Amino acid sequence: MSDNLTSKYIEIQGVEQTFKTKKGPYCALQNVNLTVAKGEFVALIGHSGCGKSTLLNLIAGLTLPTEGSLICANREIAGPGPDRAVVFQNHSLLPWLTCFENVYLAVERVFGAANKTTGAASENKAQLKARTDAALALVGLTAAAQKRPGEISGGMKQRVGIARALCMEPKVLLLDEPFGALDALTRAKLQDELLAVVAATQSTVVMVTHDVDEAVLLSDKIVMMTNGPSATIGEILSVNLPRPRNRVELAEDRAYVHYRKAVIDFLYTRQGHVEKTAA
Repeated sequence: MSDNLTSKYIEIQGVEQTFKTKKGPYCALQNVNLTVAKGEFVALIGHSGCGKSTLLNLIAGLTLPTEGSLICANREIAGPGPDRAVVFQNHSLLPWLTCFENVYLAVERVFGAANKTTGAASENKAQLKARTDAALALVGLTAAAQKRPGEISGGMKQRVGIARALCMEPKVLLLDEPFGALDALTRAKLQDELLAVVAATQSTVVMVTHDVDEAVLLSDKIVMMTNGPSATIGEILSVNLPRPRNRVELAEDRAYVHYRKAVIDFLYTRQGHVEKTAA
């Protein structure tokens, strides 16, 4: 793989996204330019309405930009694909299926039929089961494989969602506030588990978050968005903290405190008027 492809694995060039509404056109994003390196963990952060999820949906191919282009691995993003897996805040599990069956559906969709892109042959049921078991083991859910969503906690449901995304062996993992609805302790545990999973898979990750500590703990790069409408990238902060990262050790680390302060300053001083006008 060329150095250029490694350093510019995802390229977002001059992207604008305008939606048609009853009150007329609404410009959500304007002039967004960003590159993400292969294996990099990028957090998108900003106030509500700044277009974080819109940008993530564009990378996922769920929507197409009004202007500009998005490229992944030298190919234009023209729609959804198994190379880009998405985990939403709402896990969207099928309640009548077990954890195993929810993940198996995704495995079967990607590997159970002949791959027209690569020419690879379809895998048999034993191979599909092995992939499903491996994905559940990666997120620590082997013991809960035969339980249904109604029988497990919110944190475990999110693990199933992450397993379902990882089982497809995506090139890019896209996370839209996956821990936002969880209590603080469960959230912290899943953050630590996500760090371990990303280290094991070497995934390229783009994650939407409102949480400053989450962004600093997990990321290699924090992309801070200006307020909407017509939101854009206000600042990009490189987080040069060694991995593996330990939240307890980092709590008093000077560099960690510096990065945290920089994000808070951007959000609540330079972009703080959203909170003031809402009061």
